[in-house]
Amino acid sequence: MTLAPHEHPPDHDRTPRTVPPVTVPRHPRARPPWWFAAPALLLFAFVVLVPSARGVYYAFTDWDGLDPDFSFVGLNNFTAMAGDADAVQAVWHTLLIAVSITVFQNALGLVLALGVNTAIKSRNLLRVFLFAPAVITPIVTAYLWRNLLGPQGAVNTLLAAVGLDGWRQDWLGSPDLALWALVAVIVWQYAGYSMVIFLAGLQSVPKEIHEAAAIDGAGPVRRFWSVTRPLLAPAFTINLMLSIIGGIKLFDQVYALTGGGPGHATETISTLIYKDAFTLGEFGYSIALAVVLTIIVAVVSTGQYLALFRNERAAS
Repeated sequence: MTLAPHEHPPDHDRTPRTVPPVTVPRHPRARPPWWFAAPALLLFAFVVLVPSARGVYYAFTDWDGLDPDFSFVGLNNFTAMAGDADAVQAVWHTLLIAVSITVFQNALGLVLALGVNTAIKSRNLLRVFLFAPAVITPIVTAYLWRNLLGPQGAVNTLLAAVGLDGWRQDWLGSPDLALWALVAVIVWQYAGYSMVIFLAGLQSVPKEIHEAAAIDGAGPVRRFWSVTRPLLAPAFTINLMLSIIGGIKLFDQVYALTGGGPGHATETISTLIYKDAFTLGEFGYSIALAVVLTIIVAVVSTGQYLALFRNERAAS
């Protein structure tokens, strides 16, 4: 091989030159500017936290809501609550209503979501129609159904028109039926809300999975139970949490429909708190009831969330 005058033969023994690594300067990890949230936190503390803390203090007093002079009574309000038949009955009614609403509302919402998740042409109209009751003010809904379920209301009139006079009832005046009529009204209003959440979960399920299951010979029920249901775990968690908490705190519809009656057949903790505070002037005792209601909501919601979250992770 002939080399040009300016060329040199390759030196195979020369060690290749290493390129020094490029060092990237490290910047300190950015921290969220918490001071941006300071005004909102201060407002929240002033409006919510401070009054709540003072309310807890009043639960241990005999304050009547007006007199600036009151005495510290310790746990007397809570011990009196344990022996108060009305309070015990209100706790039972609250839990019964919350569980009933949770079961029926979510079952109906899931059925409606499966129905409008099909390819029928009117599915969009049906979705709007079924969701509409959820956006109506609860007090308006309550007064509407109070007229419909009255002794001379539209429900009894319709039953008489179709020859079912024996089914005519005083739906809100019967101690045996009032509570279940109340549950039916709540389920009617919020089943569409649960439907929307379930529908969002159904539309996120890939169609390929259903097609593969159908090719393997799985029927509609089997596909729902083995394919759709596990993928709906997040929707179940949201719906069950919202319905159980809403059922425990329920007040507007109960007070407008029955006022806790007839007698105490539909009395809940919320209506009893209102009556003890603004009718009987027992603010200390009513605040103690509110503290118990808060504890029930916290315990039930936390336990339910942990159970549902564990089930959600197992399904995924």
